[in-house]
Amino acid sequence: MTSEFLNTLMGHPGKRPPIWLMRQAGRVLPRYQLLRQQHSFTEIMNTPELAAEVTLMPVEDLGVDAAILFSDILTIPVAMGMEIEWTESGPRFLHPLHGLECPVDRLDIRPERLKYVYEVIDRVVDQSHVPLIGFCGAPLTTMCYMLQGISTKQTFPAAKKFFYENREETERLIAAVTEISIDYARQQIEHGIDAFQLFESHAGLLPSEIYAELFLPAVVRIADAVRSMGIPFIFFPKGLGSGLRLITPDVCDFVSIDWQTSLLEARQMVHSDVGIQGNLDPHLLFAPQDEIAKRMESYRQFFHNHPHWIVNLGHGVLANTPLENIKYLVNWVKYTQW
Repeated sequence: MTSEFLNTLMGHPGKRPPIWLMRQAGRVLPRYQLLRQQHSFTEIMNTPELAAEVTLMPVEDLGVDAAILFSDILTIPVAMGMEIEWTESGPRFLHPLHGLECPVDRLDIRPERLKYVYEVIDRVVDQSHVPLIGFCGAPLTTMCYMLQGISTKQTFPAAKKFFYENREETERLIAAVTEISIDYARQQIEHGIDAFQLFESHAGLLPSEIYAELFLPAVVRIADAVRSMGIPFIFFPKGLGSGLRLITPDVCDFVSIDWQTSLLEARQMVHSDVGIQGNLDPHLLFAPQDEIAKRMESYRQFFHNHPHWIVNLGHGVLANTPLENIKYLVNWVKYTQW
């Protein structure tokens, strides 16, 4: 398969940067909204036919250069035996792990619970030749939800307290989450994904030196497993800030940059052999289209100097983002003379 996206990931950028958007499947697509009137989020995610349909919607309706598997980062905790409720205010685990002694021993880890995800991949691969990105949550982010239980407390105070109070149990939980994540990534690759992204949505929760000591080795283990199978590895450490200096070729092939860090600063901090993805502010897509164009013009010189770059947002597409503005951005990237 040849494409702007895969060529850039493999170190062979073309005349323009590729573009895809985090959370591009759902939220703002009219066809997805119609589907949501008939099915719950969980039902769509767990039904291979529906999840495959939604995975391909952004390619068909927006024209992005890659699809990303329609799933969630919290599939791993569910496969580890945790019960989850999907509420209007976000996911909620019925029995969070904080406050428990030896929480790893309470888990019922069954990787086979993830088989439905591989059926989604099979369907997407059968239906389309577009590059498909697989993913999972990174250990820190996954453990934050497992320990805290809810997503509404974004500082995850109970989880952070647990990390400092229970070093040995933290390390055991990291090991358990990492092992099932590696198996999950390998299975996705065997079923046909073309690239893999690890989402560390809360990398900024801990000081970078603590993150490097406790959690970065687990990221490297997952990266090694993915790349040993010939698949490029993208890492998204949101909020890592100056910790981007830790990002070397041992960690990933491409690193996704949040909107708080400029691309030029990120490029200076990240090892020169690691490509860059991001970092558009998702709120930019609420601006008038001439403002979007003006902002994108400022990226021209960056691309000329640093062509190993994938256009993306610094986080996911926001709810109620004007659909016409997303299409405008995609078309600007694809059809403007770079």
